[in-house]
Amino acid sequence: MNLLDTLRVHRLLAIVRGPDPQAALDSVLTLADSGVHLIEVSLTAAGALDTIARARAALGPAFALGAGTVLTENDARQAADAGATFLVTPAIAPSLAEAARLGLPVLAGALTPSEVVQATLAGATAVKLFPASIGGPGYLRALRDPFPQTAFVPVGGVDATLAPQYLQAGAVAVGVGSPLLGDAVRGGDLAALRERAAAFLAGVAA
Repeated sequence: MNLLDTLRVHRLLAIVRGPDPQAALDSVLTLADSGVHLIEVSLTAAGALDTIARARAALGPAFALGAGTVLTENDARQAADAGATFLVTPAIAPSLAEAARLGLPVLAGALTPSEVVQATLAGATAVKLFPASIGGPGYLRALRDPFPQTAFVPVGGVDATLAPQYLQAGAVAVGVGSPLLGDAVRGGDLAALRERAAAFLAGVAA
């Protein structure tokens, strides 16, 4: 898959993380059915690798399904084996080199200018600006001045109000976890998840 093109076209990355593997799978499938085209399952979630494998079987080989919080080389290999077609890290991590060996695109976590340079040199397809809440859209706008060619995806504290602000500040997409998922990952209301997905999709499309 071309991760960068997919981010630019769809502009919303849903981040699924929760204690209930079945609820996580139901959330992934509900998001996909609601029109969310990029979904990350965090490896910190219970049964995450199985969730990725089951979601891949249900969604088919072309869907942009990734693994998040991928830190080690072994994490990268296990995520790839489960069916992840892209990886997401919270920081510069050993998984970056293994992802390159596996031929998987990576959204690499960085916050400071030095970390942005390190992520780019390590082969990151795009930079996950994390935690974005520290500086908000203004900080992203400032980073865009020295790094105009870098594709930034703010993650952390991005809600329905801030999502379009980050895009206006130059982000190629936004990553959203709990403001989108709500209680769905704990077995909550999937109809409400559909409504939130529709609201976020409308916001990033504006």
